[in-house]
Amino acid sequence: MNDVKKEKTPARTFYRKRIVLFVLLEKIKIWPSRQGLLHGIKTIVSTGTHACITTHCGKTFTVTNSKNSRAARWLRNKWYKGTCAACAVPDWKMKKYSVTFFKNGYGSDLREGARRPPADRQE
Repeated sequence: MNDVKKEKTPARTFYRKRIVLFVLLEKIKIWPSRQGLLHGIKTIVSTGTHACITTHCGKTFTVTNSKNSRAARWLRNKWYKGTCAACAVPDWKMKKYSVTFFKNGYGSDLREGARRPPADRQE
């Protein structure tokens, strides 16, 4: 028998395309910097329309909640050059992010209790 483990590919995940940035960041835990590097998010403290984000490499900054901001667009379109060496984003997280799809009319909009009833049942 071979002791070689088969690498399991992560399941495809679908999210709505135009969801609120803070909810997406809470779920994905990745921040795209302006230089094109992906940083791992350690904490997000949300206060109204602003949030204070702390990355694993120790950077802290304030962001505004916007669906069409640079960060939201870069996350949806997966525009990045690489990952931050200091944050050490794990490979499994990057693989999971790479198979995540953002569709306009399909997928979770990441709201509590927003599940639709099955098509055969009407409530």
